[in-house]
Amino acid sequence: MTQKPEVTGFFDPRTWSIQYVVADPSTKRCAIVDPVHDFDEKSGQTATLNADRILDFVRERGYAVEWILDTHPHADHFSAARYLRQKTGAPTAIGERVKDVQTLWKGYYNWPDFPADGSQWDRLFANGDTFKVGGIDARVMFSPGHTLASVTYVIGDAAFVHDTLFMPDSGTARADFPGGSASVLWTSIQDILALPDETRIFTGHDYQPGGRRPLWESTVAEQKATNIHMARCRTQADFVAVREARDRSLPMPKLILQSLQINTNGGRLPEPESNGVRYLKIPLDVLRGAAWD
Repeated sequence: MTQKPEVTGFFDPRTWSIQYVVADPSTKRCAIVDPVHDFDEKSGQTATLNADRILDFVRERGYAVEWILDTHPHADHFSAARYLRQKTGAPTAIGERVKDVQTLWKGYYNWPDFPADGSQWDRLFANGDTFKVGGIDARVMFSPGHTLASVTYVIGDAAFVHDTLFMPDSGTARADFPGGSASVLWTSIQDILALPDETRIFTGHDYQPGGRRPLWESTVAEQKATNIHMARCRTQADFVAVREARDRSLPMPKLILQSLQINTNGGRLPEPESNGVRYLKIPLDVLRGAAWD
């Protein structure tokens, strides 16, 4: 019988991100997936409101945190993985291809001494690796396309698909970031949709089309039948044409240059300088996609 973890989603309206606590109800052990470290780009202030809300929930439920999991280095919010590790002692993990993303972005940031070896996390998962959340079996599926390093965590009957599939009325994730590929994303989505139809799909973002309430859970069967991109595009060529046309109309995320220097470093904020202040480094004219009109 397929194991069924308890999954609780925490929606962050500032970044449209969903963070998850995935728990084994029998052992009260859990994993935290894709936690957000708050950042206000207008003032430059940081906070841990989202992460502390998760910690309060874990405490109230009597859970023990076993893992802090990132699905990929996010381009639209800071990861709270490092903060939560400090608070819980639980190991952090991400897919091993994060090293490719680190190598790419250390060039953009002109960081010749930056260690692009994944050592910022406690565990680097390879495709097919297995682990446990309490007594529930979990495995890692390499699912690039949105980024070079993206992975899906399949924990019992729940698949955390990050930015591959959104809710069916929103389609699929963009694939035009550095290292992204619409054709590779198609292949990754096919692997996800090959999971059993009853597999629960938990997405990483919800942009609330039409102003509806935030949603983040569907099933493989629902995605195959009604996803506005996958139900329409029956071939890889069709999908690539639709995805690339859509991506050409999208501006870069407003926090991509801020987020990647945090998230390629395992959620670590820059070290304070001699005046005690931390500084972000923003490269100019390295990305396309400016919305001038």
